[in-house]
Amino acid sequence: MKTTARDVLLFVPNLIGYGRIILALVAFYVIKTDYVLASSCYLLSGLLDAFDGHAARLLNQGTKFGAMLDQLTDRAATACLLVTLASFYPDYAFWFQMSLALDIVSHWMHLHVSLIGGVSHKSIGLEGNPIMRLYYTSRPVLFVMCSGNELFFAMLYLLNFTEGPKVEMFDVGLARLVMYISAPIMIVKAAISLIHLVDASTRLAAIDAEERSKAK
Repeated sequence: MKTTARDVLLFVPNLIGYGRIILALVAFYVIKTDYVLASSCYLLSGLLDAFDGHAARLLNQGTKFGAMLDQLTDRAATACLLVTLASFYPDYAFWFQMSLALDIVSHWMHLHVSLIGGVSHKSIGLEGNPIMRLYYTSRPVLFVMCSGNELFFAMLYLLNFTEGPKVEMFDVGLARLVMYISAPIMIVKAAISLIHLVDASTRLAAIDAEERSKAK
């Protein structure tokens, strides 16, 4: 049976992706007025990111559209949260701006190179970069990196409103404790984004060089 564009748009992983977008929209609509609903919707949207990939593999419904939808949803959601954090913590606005710029530029370059090469963005750089290979071939590592990064920024958001229930063992609020624990993961994730950017830039330059050599 022939697969149509409508079929692709209605693949299960893409339906999950649309749900993620709706949750993100709700989160950012109430982000300054209802931190419980906002954080719940934001974290649930991020959690569903793992399920759409699982559904794509299980149902053999991986598509270029789905990969693009997933990437754009991730980047847009993180960008919106960072914009909010910059308004909550103006003294640290520069660092939120740098984090936002690195996140968007590195992933855009990486995905662009993967589309030019006709392979998954999760396959680019695996043969020559051990960090990228570990990051994309170990699902536990990928989950910890992505979830830890999101938790750090989500906890910063919550701390603008509440410390959360106190953890007596550490004499600190739960939100602050999770922020401290996830901070190193956020830093490592930023370093991986930088590697993304350098690796993809090098590969794109190599594609340019090869095309120019063929033209001659």
